[in-house]
Amino acid sequence: MTLKATSVHPITAIHSPEGSLPPSTLTRWCKFNLVGGIGIAVQFLALFLLKSVMHLDYLAATAIAVEATIVHNFVWHERFTWSDRILPRRRRHDEPGPEPRPSHPQPRWRRSLQRFVRFNLTNGALSILGNLTLMSLMVGQAQLHYLLANAIAIAICSLANFLASETWVFTE
Repeated sequence: MTLKATSVHPITAIHSPEGSLPPSTLTRWCKFNLVGGIGIAVQFLALFLLKSVMHLDYLAATAIAVEATIVHNFVWHERFTWSDRILPRRRRHDEPGPEPRPSHPQPRWRRSLQRFVRFNLTNGALSILGNLTLMSLMVGQAQLHYLLANAIAIAICSLANFLASETWVFTE
């Protein structure tokens, strides 16, 4: 038995090996939350800068911060969380035959743009409407601190966003 040294890209090391079953729902949920955790930092930073530094109204600042996070999260979900559905499968070195042909005649950027529109219509709408509604209630009515209210709003919207992405946005 001989062992071969292989180099493994850090992000692909987390993916299931090529030719095996796709990641489980639990694995995707963990990846989704990892990306979402980084997205929370993006959203908090954008919200803080827009509200406290640039003195925008908290609702306008929230809408802009959420959209910045939506763009961030889409890129990472497409390249990491659901990459096994998005990126073309490569032939393993021990597999005979030519490289598999893509099953979609559209250019990759067009399919990505279509997914981005679906992502904005689902995750974007859920996040922006959910965040604005909840922020209005928690900050405007209950007088909670805007960053605490934002954390609560993010947690409430997270599960709905995962389900929309899993069942509609990133299906191929």
